[in-house]
Amino acid sequence: MKKFFLAAVVVCLFCLQSGAQPDNSYVYQGEFGVAAGVSQYFGDLNPDYHFNTPKAVFGLFFRKQLTDYIAVRIQGQFAQLGYSDIYNTQNAFDLRRNLSFNTNVWMLGFQGDFNFLKFIPGDGNHRSTPYLTFGIGMFSFDPYAYLGGQKYYLRELGTEGQTVGYDGRKPYSNIAMYIPLGLGYKYNLNPRMNIGFEIVYNFTTTDYLDDVSTTYAGIGNFPPAPPSPPSPAALLQDRSYETGSPPIGVAGRQRGYSNQNDSFIFAELTFSFNLSSYRCPTAN
Repeated sequence: MKKFFLAAVVVCLFCLQSGAQPDNSYVYQGEFGVAAGVSQYFGDLNPDYHFNTPKAVFGLFFRKQLTDYIAVRIQGQFAQLGYSDIYNTQNAFDLRRNLSFNTNVWMLGFQGDFNFLKFIPGDGNHRSTPYLTFGIGMFSFDPYAYLGGQKYYLRELGTEGQTVGYDGRKPYSNIAMYIPLGLGYKYNLNPRMNIGFEIVYNFTTTDYLDDVSTTYAGIGNFPPAPPSPPSPAALLQDRSYETGSPPIGVAGRQRGYSNQNDSFIFAELTFSFNLSSYRCPTAN
């Protein structure tokens, strides 16, 4: 019994000693974290990439570390996006157009993270790194605007004539894909926690994030809504009547820029907890 006890003590001391060596005993598995920051929309209502309507974005992510340099990430995010033609003071047509939108965006994506430097939490020599991230995902959106103080979801109204079949148009999907591409930097505070910052540009497969893409359908193609014609759809498809006369929304006239899909950018702070295991080295 005494020999067994002594042997156990020796083994424990060996494990404790090797635990002080991060490269031998600390096994970094990945991270679970949160992100928060600001978003900015770009598209038909903001074609000149102004950064003047930042809105909130929040996220949760799980990162699985494959090597000291490569990781994969699954991430869910919620963001708010929006813009208005009132900001387009340098473009007479856009200012006269007078359209606006807001939308909530729910996202689920899969990304790869590629560290520029070796990253090993708990190792003072490898506790920070810049990284590149890119991937693919899906998101949902539902643009809306206000008319007379009342909130209207624009996709349901078919403001470019989708619901009335103008020019063969059909309602667009409120589900689209996105491709994130960005740069980040993370710093290991201690063996358990990290902080970071990343900027990610999100390319999308839709031009209707803002409910604007092609040409006006014209007020005459929207059935009236008795007893108070015209209908909300007719009033929201062309709001230039609020900025002057005559209205510019003639059927077939350009309303948006259909040759380029909408996009948005995120700037976020991240905070994560490391997932790890400790092991006592085995003899060769």
